[in-house]
Amino acid sequence: MRISVDVDEATLAEVMALTGEKSKSPALAKAVNEFVRRARAREFGKLIREGAFDYPDPEPVDVANPVPPLR
Repeated sequence: MRISVDVDEATLAEVMALTGEKSKSPALAKAVNEFVRRARAREFGKLIREGAFDYPDPEPVDVANPVPPLR
């Protein structure tokens, strides 16, 4: 999708340097994709910390020895 975006020259130059892209559009696209990827990872981490994926243990843990032996 094509859009128009106002970005100052210094910021655009920094984005191009950080992404390693030589052209403006690919540099901005890479930066936006990375921003979205990190936001999704942050949200996933938040869900894990809140216990959204609290699966039961497949094997009961021995209270006397909570660290399972190597197999």
